[in-house]
Amino acid sequence: MNVNERIKDQLENNPVVLYMKGTPDFPQCGFSGQTVQVLNACGAKFMHVNIFEDLELRDALKVYSSWPTYPQLYVGGELVGGCDIVTDLYQKGELKAMLAAVGGVEA
Repeated sequence: MNVNERIKDQLENNPVVLYMKGTPDFPQCGFSGQTVQVLNACGAKFMHVNIFEDLELRDALKVYSSWPTYPQLYVGGELVGGCDIVTDLYQKGELKAMLAAVGGVEA
């Protein structure tokens, strides 16, 4: 499976995917950490991918998404954006509804 197929597989088989630097328990950048905090505040269930563990994916995802930075949050297979956009959606009360619409919130 090539890298683009792996990305598509991850997005098709997980309602909420966060491509981040580090892990939710040990984020390796402030923006990734803040995005995890926002998702946790929403009660989100999400898959994470540590881009430091897969350099091929890290480079390919920038092209795939046309988004140059990390973290990248996908909901329902669609790119939502990075930390600033995710935080803004959370503050507006829209993020939890987006997550709930794809079954990405703890019951």
